[in-house]
Amino acid sequence: MQHPEENPWQIISEKEIYNNPWIGLTEYQVINPSGNPGIYGKVHFNNIAIGVFPLDEQMNTYLVGQYRFALGQYSWEIPEGGGMLGIDPLASAKRELLEETGLKASRWTELQRMHLSNSVSDELSIIYLARDLEQFEAEPEDTEQLITKKVPFDDVYRMVSDGQITDAISVASVLKIRLMQLEGRL
Repeated sequence: MQHPEENPWQIISEKEIYNNPWIGLTEYQVINPSGNPGIYGKVHFNNIAIGVFPLDEQMNTYLVGQYRFALGQYSWEIPEGGGMLGIDPLASAKRELLEETGLKASRWTELQRMHLSNSVSDELSIIYLARDLEQFEAEPEDTEQLITKKVPFDDVYRMVSDGQITDAISVASVLKIRLMQLEGRL
């Protein structure tokens, strides 16, 4: 069965509901693929979600713990943040790694591109693997109250498997690293 590439949704009108430096919300009046009228809301992200998986020669990584306002709970995850549109995402990844962990890496590899919640948003995430690490001083933003810990990769993998790490970017990166490890590509 061949899947059509053209958009089956017809947009009748659109209205901006909300916009700030990080996100915008638009409501669309539509004709859905079945031919019926309806509404659709889309969250537009004004940044790219950047994730960094730092991995040292002993197969340790660095997790960042912080309270996530939107979830109302504490979260352990890889270093991540927003990268401005129009700026090289790798430059944003380098900035995030230094800000959150104090680490700099001399070897970078793009691991994965993902859409994080594509039924309601257009948020794009780019995840990088950072190798050949060197420790400097962390420079967290004033909105971040972070705890950073060095953890063996196998322990982080277990944290994902046990549901202790639920952040999508972190889960995807851990599983990608495990796959690369099993395939001998690490």
